[in-house]
Amino acid sequence: MIRHGGQKSKILSKAYIALFICLVTKAIHLEPVSDLTTESFIAALKRFIARRDICNQMYSDNATNFRCARNTLYELFQFFKSKDFNSAIQSFSNSQNFKWSFIPLSSPHFGGLWESGIKTVKFHLRHVVGQTIPTFEEFCTILTQIEACLNSHPLFAISNDLKDPELLTPGHFLIGSPLTSFPDPDFSETPENRLGRWQLLQKFIQVIWKRWSKDYLHQLQQRNKWRFPNRNLCEGDLVLICDDNTSPLFWKSGIATHAFMGSDNLVRVVATRTSNGVFRSQIHKLCLLPLSDN
Repeated sequence: MIRHGGQKSKILSKAYIALFICLVTKAIHLEPVSDLTTESFIAALKRFIARRDICNQMYSDNATNFRCARNTLYELFQFFKSKDFNSAIQSFSNSQNFKWSFIPLSSPHFGGLWESGIKTVKFHLRHVVGQTIPTFEEFCTILTQIEACLNSHPLFAISNDLKDPELLTPGHFLIGSPLTSFPDPDFSETPENRLGRWQLLQKFIQVIWKRWSKDYLHQLQQRNKWRFPNRNLCEGDLVLICDDNTSPLFWKSGIATHAFMGSDNLVRVVATRTSNGVFRSQIHKLCLLPLSDN
């Protein structure tokens, strides 16, 4: 829900999020949509093309994917299956010289990559923003900053110089360099009733960053049942360092300089060189990143 007019306005309406994701680079684009009409969707699609360029091929959900959840997604079900929407999409895609395809009927797993992005955005929005009702401008600001956070995660190292590694992120494919943000005071632990409106929005972003970055690092450390041994960290490995106090869009990385074995001949502690010096840390605080083959 969003609020029309000023912050004290009582006029509320439902808003939507259009999520675009590149199936190659995993770069995400979040576009707010004010209402569920064909015109609003085409306008959101035009804003996406204006900033990200035209794609050769686009895929999207099929209306039948929403049939099993009519209580909560009935409006989307009706919107996607309407003839006006389908004809408008086909006409627009033909005029822009790209192909629009729907995934097979009743097969939401065909869109697993964008479903994962939707889950991430919705989960953190619901748990952090909660019952706060933003204006449309505030809604756009929150989505844009969440988009930057999701596009900042490192994929692998692209620098051949291990003394000064450069991490490749989805942001590199969008602007040619890592995404950055302005430094802000830490409001994550400040009660909401002591914050102004802009400070409250920054708190939302900071809390979402801390939760999502921690979840992402945990995914890199997953070991299912420990049935297969992983190789030990060794000198020269590029690692991400799990740090709960990093600012949004900043990932703390370093180079392993020395590995310390335990009595079982497994590495338990690693000395890591960062821009601030050399530190020793346990391996459960480190995530191995591969180097680019190019």
